[in-house]
Amino acid sequence: MKTGIIDVGGGMRDIYGAGILDGCLDLNISFDYGIGVSAGSGNIATFLAKQRGRNKRFYLEYAMRKEYMSFSNLVKKKKYLDLDYIYGTLANSTGEDPMDYEEFVRNPMEFEVVGTDARTGEPVYFDGKKMPIDHYDILKASSCISVICTPYPIGDEIYFDGGLSDPIPIQRAWDRGVERLVVILTKPRDLIRDPKKDALPAKVLARSYPQAAKKLALRAALYNRQASQAKEGEAQGKVCILAPNGIGDLKTLTRDLQQLEELYQKGVQDAKRIQKFLEL
Repeated sequence: MKTGIIDVGGGMRDIYGAGILDGCLDLNISFDYGIGVSAGSGNIATFLAKQRGRNKRFYLEYAMRKEYMSFSNLVKKKKYLDLDYIYGTLANSTGEDPMDYEEFVRNPMEFEVVGTDARTGEPVYFDGKKMPIDHYDILKASSCISVICTPYPIGDEIYFDGGLSDPIPIQRAWDRGVERLVVILTKPRDLIRDPKKDALPAKVLARSYPQAAKKLALRAALYNRQASQAKEGEAQGKVCILAPNGIGDLKTLTRDLQQLEELYQKGVQDAKRIQKFLEL
């Protein structure tokens, strides 16, 4: 039976996913397939490299630096998040906290990364195992939040974060043959996303990328449908949904060390549910 895991990202809130994946390493839980969205792509890459605690450092240490995210980045570089710093300067083989690329490649788990074509607004699924060492551009593309970042270029194409076009890629996992699926959400499982919150950002984005803006305007409705699809799978015994009970006042880019630590520890504990799910 092919097993899989989805990490939907969510910026700083996805320290919860980092905790779950570290908990999986503690329990020797593995999967046949993983798909990451935005910050979830980086989380899963580190999981494949079996580097327990590495993701946590990115959320609790490096994210506090102005080089990581700041208004000074926005003014000087036209991007609040410096993805080249996160997935380059820090993560490259000569960086401060390199990914164990040899272990990453050796891991037999399939790995896909979701991005959004900035021109068409359509989802793009990258083969994560084809990333060359020190060229982690697909992780950057998947994490490139629209409006606060300019789209990330790869070759002749430009991309925004995967959550814009496929926030919970459950259908993609089914299409890849997954039969038992773990879904990591970074908002409470019964939360209904409000499309009004995306209205103004979508209006701003429409000036430069109208098709991506349309997807942003419809993102809440798509997320809500996909969350319902996950719950249907859960009722059938095919899906295990893991989600925090609450996220306090944490938003995508909130830097609150205490709340982030609590969310991480919650994730480590929730990983035990995966073990029971896969044993059924």
